Amino acid sequence: MYTTLSVLLFMCVLYCAKANMDRTEKDSRKLRARDLGIPFDGTPGKYNAITDVDDVQVGFSTIIQGDSIRTGVTAIFPRGADKPSNEQRCFANWFSLNGNGEMTGIHFLTESGYLAAPILITNSNSIG
Repeated sequence: MYTTLSVLLFMCVLYCAKANMDRTEKDSRKLRARDLGIPFDGTPGKYNAITDVDDVQVGFSTIIQGDSIRTGVTAIFPRGADKPSNEQRCFANWFSLNGNGEMTGIHFLTESGYLAAPILITNSNSIG
């Protein structure tokens, strides 16, 4: 099984590398999966962003102090920031891509199956 997966992964890497080499210098856009012919259901929204989804709102704050402090946080409100807390709930799940970092609230999410607060994203060194 691993051999088949390895071959498929290798073929995908070669295909992406060839597609990247075929680009002209005039075309400075980043290649997207759709540009490579990978099919997805539906079409991208107006901005091709998470905020194209109805009711989703995103906010951020950046802190820069002196030469040594560069940090920030991004907040994603799946149901919009203006709704009362009892209308904020939405189904959710989690996935760890590389095993690093930390997600506060995983136990609640696993037990309940829903998210009752905004999603806050920052780097691991800013927590604590």
